[in-house]
Amino acid sequence: MWPWVKGSACLRLSCTGFRIRGIVSHFVAVLVLLVSASLLSAHTVITTKITWSREVSRIAYLHCASCHHDGGSSFSLMTYDEARPWAEAIKQQVIARRMPPWNAVKGFGEFKNDRGLTQEEIGIIANWVTGGAPEGNSAYMPARPDFAAKVDETQNSGLQVFVSGTLVTKGRLDVIGIEAKQVPPPGTLQVIAQRPDGSVEPLIWVEQFNPRYTGTYYFQNVLRFPAGTKIQIMPPKGEVTLVVKK
Repeated sequence: MWPWVKGSACLRLSCTGFRIRGIVSHFVAVLVLLVSASLLSAHTVITTKITWSREVSRIAYLHCASCHHDGGSSFSLMTYDEARPWAEAIKQQVIARRMPPWNAVKGFGEFKNDRGLTQEEIGIIANWVTGGAPEGNSAYMPARPDFAAKVDETQNSGLQVFVSGTLVTKGRLDVIGIEAKQVPPPGTLQVIAQRPDGSVEPLIWVEQFNPRYTGTYYFQNVLRFPAGTKIQIMPPKGEVTLVVKK
């Protein structure tokens, strides 16, 4: 073989080797970038001081835990590890006021068993999720709810008075609660009581009826209505049951 041919072949092999090494180096660099990007995207950026331990767990324990605990009617939200995977769904549900299921509009009737969230509580949950849903210091966790605690006995006692459309009472009624029996489309119901002296008592206003809650709404205080009080439901096709003290 001519010397210059041998040299040319070596040169070609050398260049090929450089090209292969260059391709491998480029592949490794791209792979490193992809892995780094993946790790960065997996890392949640925390932009809020609201934490599960200090704020959100208290809201969950007060309004959600009665159903969302081990052995309850739905999945548990008792710990951060249980709640965190559901964070975005929780945010969407509470903003839409679908959860916790509570149909009564706040400020129209006062209820002792009110499970609905205030606007401030909804804001706390939404900001917590948007800010990365951090756990916080477990030392700030509240005491776990006592699910064995007895329900107020007044919530299980009382006579029932059915109302459809309008009812004028024939005698005195001491009302302790109200149940929505029929909520016409589109899911809105409003009930008031007008006493003979003209004073009006708001009883309940249901908006965007959620069939997940069909329980009784118990008033914060006993509502005393003399004979001749007019119970009026709007729309008239609505139906409710008044729970009256024995």
